[in-house]
Amino acid sequence: MSAKRLGGVRRWVTDGLITAFLLLIGGFGSHFAQANQEATGALRTPLDVLGYAMIFAAAGVTIIRRRWPVTTLGVVAGLTAAYLIIGYPYGPILISFAVAIYTVAGELPLRRAAWFGGVAFVLLALHAFFPFHDFTNTKFNGLLPSAAFVAVPFAIGVTVKVSREAVQRSRADEARRIADDERLRVAQEVHDVVGHGLAAINMQAEIALHLLPRKPEEAEAALTRISRSSKAALDELRVTLSVLRQRGDRAPAPGLAQVPALRDRLAESGLPVTLSVVGVAAELPLAVDLAAYRVVQESLTNVLRHAGSATASVVITHLPESVIVEVTDTGRGGPVLVGSPGHGLEGMRERVTALGGTLAAGPLTAGRGWRVQAELPVAPDPTTDPNGAW
Repeated sequence: MSAKRLGGVRRWVTDGLITAFLLLIGGFGSHFAQANQEATGALRTPLDVLGYAMIFAAAGVTIIRRRWPVTTLGVVAGLTAAYLIIGYPYGPILISFAVAIYTVAGELPLRRAAWFGGVAFVLLALHAFFPFHDFTNTKFNGLLPSAAFVAVPFAIGVTVKVSREAVQRSRADEARRIADDERLRVAQEVHDVVGHGLAAINMQAEIALHLLPRKPEEAEAALTRISRSSKAALDELRVTLSVLRQRGDRAPAPGLAQVPALRDRLAESGLPVTLSVVGVAAELPLAVDLAAYRVVQESLTNVLRHAGSATASVVITHLPESVIVEVTDTGRGGPVLVGSPGHGLEGMRERVTALGGTLAAGPLTAGRGWRVQAELPVAPDPTTDPNGAW
């Protein structure tokens, strides 16, 4: 089942539970409301089959409230107005009306929501003027409860909507900031990769030239190291340039050692991240360290952008021949976005496979959340000579 369909199922289940609650409280609560108003002498019309039918219909239609909020409000407001005009007791039907008002306020633009809320208030207030031919008995005190059942859920709905939009904007801003930080590191990464590789090749070439006349066998070993160093430098440069943007700034090349700092930054923006390290961390080749960090960073950035309210977990496993990074989240289960090279799932896969690794991504078995796992081979750094020479 796709993530979008799962989200729709969860929404229908939630709305179904709310509707069931409204039906339950409507059936039982209305009886007690009638008994209370009968005892105080405020009851005009006892509940009958029609009254209960209105209560249950107003509660039942709320199951479609998020898909058709205006239609839901129209039906519930009409039923509630008719219920009160007939003279049935004030009761749980007003809770269904409040839920419909809250949904319109939370789902529609403010101006449209206010307009529909005003129309609903007029309908609800009609009972205060009934019977319409006898204005001497107008119950103006009935206008205050009507206004409260419109204004309070409307204000709550607007507040929840504004808060939700503010959180989404904050997460989007944080995601952009992380992307900007990545751009600022690119120039330094290019400098470090190229400088490191060329320095190693130059030193080993000097050694080979020095040894060639007298010790050809040792010169051959130096030339082999040159070949390995140049290949490693090209691999590292390819990985770095795959995320090249426009600008850069001096900064250490990122690696798995920077994951705790990334975790702390994301926690400040509202995405709790737990970090676990399994095994003994060893010094990794620059390209492997960089690629592993980028997989973690891009996966968490996509959680921040697309998973909604969620938590994330990062597990780094150091094995003798490889390093495994795994990022899981508890969000909506949507996939990492696929875009141009360097973005999303395809960008991560190209980065990992360029180093001989593998990458797997997909929804968790529980149907909620997403998992990205990358395994990168770890080889001895060819730019480092065991005797201390480049």
